[in-house]
Amino acid sequence: MEKTTLYLDGNDYRRLKRVASRKRVAPAQLVREAVAEYVVRHDTTRLARSVGAFCSGRTDLSERAEDLLSGFGKAQ
Repeated sequence: MEKTTLYLDGNDYRRLKRVASRKRVAPAQLVREAVAEYVVRHDTTRLARSVGAFCSGRTDLSERAEDLLSGFGKAQ
């Protein structure tokens, strides 16, 4: 975990502390959760939708990749 300093408006900080108190967590925990949600919504480097979308039915694909691809791309 990395440490950072954050400056908040006084009113926002008081409200954050009130919510944290109700949830019985530290205000820092709420800030970490909020940042994690924000990053998920706004990060532009997402995986393609096709990643993980297909199933070959094989359980040994990564172990046998070289064997299975031998000759791939060569004229027959």
